[in-house]
Amino acid sequence: MKLNKIPLAVAFVLPVVAMASGAEHHDVTMSNSDFWYRVLNFSIFAGLLYWLLANPVKDFFKGRQVDIANQLKEIEEKLQASKDAGKAAEAQLKLNEVKAKEIVSDSINEAKILAENIAKKNREALVALDKSLDEKMELEGKKMAKEVVNRLLQENITSDDIAVSESKVVSLVSKKVA
Repeated sequence: MKLNKIPLAVAFVLPVVAMASGAEHHDVTMSNSDFWYRVLNFSIFAGLLYWLLANPVKDFFKGRQVDIANQLKEIEEKLQASKDAGKAAEAQLKLNEVKAKEIVSDSINEAKILAENIAKKNREALVALDKSLDEKMELEGKKMAKEVVNRLLQENITSDDIAVSESKVVSLVSKKVA
């Protein structure tokens, strides 16, 4: 920081030292000084500087203003798009919540209906099994009775006890066939 101040101090002090040379002193008045020439030179320099730099500086600041306005407009558009997307997401969320409630209630109703159907089918299956059991028991009872009758007949009655002639057998068979 101090290194920057040293050349600056030298630049201000050197002209003072140069002006303080031992030249003769005479009274300086406005008429015999170069003050007005310097003012004229500075005015011309300032005018030329303004003439050369005014339009580029003005264009730079106008361009900067337009760029800032465009950036602000883009940011506002993005902000509005974000707000719209947020509103759309909230609306979709509400819609999804309603659908979720519907799905839950529908699934509960379906579960009840399925449970009722399963219970009904189970009752029907039990009735069918009871009926089948009754039929099997009746059939087994008939088989057992037939077996008992056949056994009794085989044990107690012999072919010698019944005399069957050929003509009687033929007539019995023909009656069975007819």
